[in-house]
Amino acid sequence: MLLLCPVAALTQSTGSLSGRVLDPSGAAIPSAVITVSNPVGGFTKRTQAALDGSYSFSNLPLQSYDVTAEHAGFQRVRRMVALRSNVPAVQDLTLALASDRTTVDVQATGSLLIEPADTGTRAQINQADIERLSLQVGNRGLEAALLTFPGFSQNANGAIHPRGAHNQMTFVVDGMPISDQLTGAFANAVDPNVVQTVELFTGNIPAEYGNKVSAVANVTTRAGLGSGRVLGGTLLLSAAEFDTVNSLAQVSGEKGKFGYSASLSAMKSNRYLDQVSLDNLHNGGNLERGFARADYQPNGRDVFRTHFMAGRSAFQLANLRSQHANGMAQRQGLQDASLMLAWVRTLNPSSTLDVTASLRTAEATLTPSEGDTPVTAEQRRRLSTFTLWNRFNSIRGAHTLKGGVDYQYFPVQEQFGFAITAGGFNPPESEEYLETLLPHDLTRGGRPFQFARRAAGALYTGFVQDNVRWGRWQMALGLRYDNYRFLANGNQLQPRIGVSYHLRETDTVLRASYNRTYQTPPNENLLLSGSVEASRLASPVVRAALGGSVATIRPERQNFYELGVQQALAGRFSLNASFYHKNARDQQDNDNFFNTGIIFPMTLARIRVNGVEGRAVFPEWRGLRATVSMTHARAISTPPFTGGLFLGSSAVDALSAGPFVIDHDQKLSVQNVTQYTSRKGYFVTVTTRYDSGLVTNPSDPEEVAADADYADLLPYVNLRATPPRTRPRTIVDAAAGYEHKRNDRKLWELTVQTSNLTNRTALYNFQSLFAGTRLVQPRTVGVRMRWFF
Repeated sequence: MLLLCPVAALTQSTGSLSGRVLDPSGAAIPSAVITVSNPVGGFTKRTQAALDGSYSFSNLPLQSYDVTAEHAGFQRVRRMVALRSNVPAVQDLTLALASDRTTVDVQATGSLLIEPADTGTRAQINQADIERLSLQVGNRGLEAALLTFPGFSQNANGAIHPRGAHNQMTFVVDGMPISDQLTGAFANAVDPNVVQTVELFTGNIPAEYGNKVSAVANVTTRAGLGSGRVLGGTLLLSAAEFDTVNSLAQVSGEKGKFGYSASLSAMKSNRYLDQVSLDNLHNGGNLERGFARADYQPNGRDVFRTHFMAGRSAFQLANLRSQHANGMAQRQGLQDASLMLAWVRTLNPSSTLDVTASLRTAEATLTPSEGDTPVTAEQRRRLSTFTLWNRFNSIRGAHTLKGGVDYQYFPVQEQFGFAITAGGFNPPESEEYLETLLPHDLTRGGRPFQFARRAAGALYTGFVQDNVRWGRWQMALGLRYDNYRFLANGNQLQPRIGVSYHLRETDTVLRASYNRTYQTPPNENLLLSGSVEASRLASPVVRAALGGSVATIRPERQNFYELGVQQALAGRFSLNASFYHKNARDQQDNDNFFNTGIIFPMTLARIRVNGVEGRAVFPEWRGLRATVSMTHARAISTPPFTGGLFLGSSAVDALSAGPFVIDHDQKLSVQNVTQYTSRKGYFVTVTTRYDSGLVTNPSDPEEVAADADYADLLPYVNLRATPPRTRPRTIVDAAAGYEHKRNDRKLWELTVQTSNLTNRTALYNFQSLFAGTRLVQPRTVGVRMRWFF
């Protein structure tokens, strides 16, 4: 069996499939075409059998597949294969002679429209779908693609709220976990151009994942092994309004036992961030990213893999009109680099061992200007994360086992300073005057606030999980233990339990799960947020709620319950729906610093979230494919506030009075993606998204009407509602293009794309404590040209 597995599993989150294609006598059928596909995920991959009839697929997402083999003179054969682990799977395919009508071999048990093994909400998206999505022109991160799934509220600068959480999301890239807060203004996001597949968990998170697990995106990058060529790639150029230009170069290939892939991209725009007013003022920026991956397979049992990622961005911070008139010109810079090394060893036909070590460093700087108002600020911070993951995987009959021991070490450095520069900000005669800010008011003889500190923390983890098949039942039994050592020390045992039942007669899967999670605080700006110096700046109301003491920001302890159903309809459609309830202590969130990209971690005492969501998938039929996602989430938080850096915000005092509906709450969001691809190469994608509106700051409408910076935004926010919300919006994005092929080989592709087709003016948020003020992108038209070689 080992000889039939020439390519072992390449990552912890993907599987491999291999075997031979044979005729009825057992002789090899070279050049047979083998295809693996999944209609719900839209995933398709093809290869040709070698001279000895062998074939292999690697980097396959863990799901069920329709596997077909065909060759001239033989009947097409079909099998259904389920991949649940990176333990290599073997499937030989025997083709009957075309003239033998009595031995047609077509066996595909069950429906690929449902996944009976899923005990929680799980979805997938692949490279081909991401490339054809009508994403926002100038989009820079993978989060925009994840919005096509239910469970996410959309926010500004690429930020998304998974299931009532502020962020608390982990990206696992080829086995390297990234729990940094990845938004356009705070950190460089994962580049969608390097992605081959994404496996998304939002319910019943497996026990192997911790840290930030409101959602987990398992990202498998493009690999050269298995490509069947020494060199191939793409070149892309695009241009759009707001002087937006983008370029991308990608290469990949294999030679013998070595495979490689690499990409380099660059982008600039005069609308780099979502603007803070109807005028797009002081908002230019640029971004460069690089990625390289190498795989080496010296034999049939070992695979060594490494990848390197780096990104750099420099951009202006968008101004309000008053700031622009005063000559404010703050700039921000972000840099990150990561290196990952991994080894996968096939111990025997049913077991593998994975070892992954990674190092990631992220830096951010904020540069002040002479015209800063009402506050000037500067920052330099650095976060490094070293991670060591160890995994043992085994398939024993009905059991799919996984266990591991992990270690993470994270040194942090922070420097931050601010000072008040406008005499009208925090005046002594105001009812909202804060005496604690007077020492840092330059207009009244004060000095800048300065903070500099460094520290290091660690997280120690062990887990076991077993997925058990028992007739129509599927059980996911997991247990995780985390020991956290940083500003606060703590530990938590976390059961992760799920069960599903398959009603084969109606193609229905019922599921239920319970998760206990232990979500550690974000490390960025954590030292300042939890410091005595920051607590002295808080309002008397906030300090009184904490008894006048400094409260440490602790990990969030969360109970998460989910009920769900999958249903195949008429053999053509798939429906996946769920209800969830979450309650947590020490809820984590962020305080946004004056519409800048600087955010400070904070906690509230508790949060309670109830949600309902669903997704309908209409697999490809005559070139047409569509998905519809719906999300409802109700999120109520209970003070007091801990951490953050709330300067001159009266809203924090008002919200400290008792439970309130937080800005993650949204009554309804619906997203439809419809794609059509003709046999002649033409394609169209239309994305329509409706959002009923996020909760905003409880601002006084009369005061807003008198403020020249915000008065013209009043039509787009309902401040008299309880709670106040941004107005509902429907945004339509469209893309149309042509793909030119010759002999079934892609040569070039031309796409015209329009974001916000109806030019709808709308707000993501308004004067929010947690996100500031940001507007939806106005209508933007762009064109993209891609060459393949």
